[in-house]
Amino acid sequence: MSVYKKFLGQTMVYGISTVFSRLFNFILTPIYTGVYQKGVYGIFTNMYANASLINAVLAFGMESTYFRYLNKFEDKKQQVYNNSFLCIAFISTLFLVTGLIFSSSIAGYLATKASEIADYKQYVSFFLWILFIDAICVIPFAKLRADGRPFKYSFAKFLNIGCFVGFNLVFIYLIPAIIKHNWAGVEWFTSWYRNQWIGYVFVANLIASVATLIYLLPEFMKLQLSFDSQLFRNMFSYSWPILVANLSFIVNENLDKIVLKKLLPPEIADGEVGIYGAVCKIAIFLSIFITAFRLGAEPFFFSHAKEKNARNTYATILKYFVIALSILFVAIIANIELLKFFIRKQEYWVGLPAVPYLLLGYVCLGIYMNLSIWYRLSDQTRFGLYISVAGAIITIVLNIVLIPRFSYMGSAWVSMLAYFVMMVLSYVLGQKYYPIPYNLKKILSYLIISTIIVFCSFFVFKRNIYIGNAMLIAFVAGVAYFEKNELMKMLKK
Repeated sequence: MSVYKKFLGQTMVYGISTVFSRLFNFILTPIYTGVYQKGVYGIFTNMYANASLINAVLAFGMESTYFRYLNKFEDKKQQVYNNSFLCIAFISTLFLVTGLIFSSSIAGYLATKASEIADYKQYVSFFLWILFIDAICVIPFAKLRADGRPFKYSFAKFLNIGCFVGFNLVFIYLIPAIIKHNWAGVEWFTSWYRNQWIGYVFVANLIASVATLIYLLPEFMKLQLSFDSQLFRNMFSYSWPILVANLSFIVNENLDKIVLKKLLPPEIADGEVGIYGAVCKIAIFLSIFITAFRLGAEPFFFSHAKEKNARNTYATILKYFVIALSILFVAIIANIELLKFFIRKQEYWVGLPAVPYLLLGYVCLGIYMNLSIWYRLSDQTRFGLYISVAGAIITIVLNIVLIPRFSYMGSAWVSMLAYFVMMVLSYVLGQKYYPIPYNLKKILSYLIISTIIVFCSFFVFKRNIYIGNAMLIAFVAGVAYFEKNELMKMLKK
């Protein structure tokens, strides 16, 4: 039982930091939607969607590769760290220099009007530095997780989000108050401050990234400027399929927000992207849980792979992970009439019907991430590439077909379908090449029942909070009844 205690302990620490950091970030959603018009918020959504695609390229799949080779070659931990870091540093530096040279052309591509190009050039410059700094911090962060230092990792994340939220509040509220009330420094602030300029959000992000980089400097100091070319060849063969898989995953996650702007009429594009980006934030609670699980699970799965009962452990973890996902899925929809007030302006609420589909997509994504351990542990990362590319093809083709007709609702449907297909493919291939004794009957039962409850709560009972929570309580009671014997055994041990 100590193995479960270790897993739960680390996941809880990562979970607490992830929950609080993401909730602090979530606090900004009502601020942004209250301050910025939906067209301006669409710029925010579009910029971060593009940045996510680039992040996947810069990381080059080296995070998972670092964990795998750290446990595969325990006598070469320093070389694995050196190789992983130097690979990302080289790619990131090349990206930064190239991006700065062509920043004007990039701004021209992103802007919808000639008058926006000057602003977009500044946005691009901010993001080039943000992406560079965040990329070179990937392996130091991974080292903290691999070394079993979740508290130091968590503090770094708190520092990042604290700076981000703090400077957002400074730019959005404090400086305007100084100017309005003629406080000290008003002349200096008036000389450069632009009211309600979305670029200050990106400036706050850059400050937060720099603060995180400074905090991680001790981990950078452990780097040795030596490169093991033979080891790197092995690492590269493992990492590049993960790179393509991660890139395909990011395409599934963010392409809809990018192509919405390109496929819809210019006069409504930014507004529709803004609505979709805002309602996507309601799904953040499920995303938080999945992220927290991944942070704790990934190093645990690799380090536990050599244990005798490893596969049974993985099966048990998935079952309870699905139970937790299903309960959260139902709980969010049951209380969506309260959660919608985090999006302050009613003009965004028209996008709420997309939320159940987005959440079901996240459920499938979370299960897929859990299932995907089979091809990472068996060094068959090419299957991750195949699965993710299949999902990306579905995302690209169906978004192009559905967005012109259904706008962001088409994007929500496509997201759900892509993650469902990826989940099914990973299970089928995993059982063939690396069989794990999952309790498929119970897992499917919880998923199907929770999905029925969610769609009844939202569409049949019209988001009635009392009926929704009554069904939530009944679902939790049913889960407790059917799992009581196994839960009691685990608790006694």
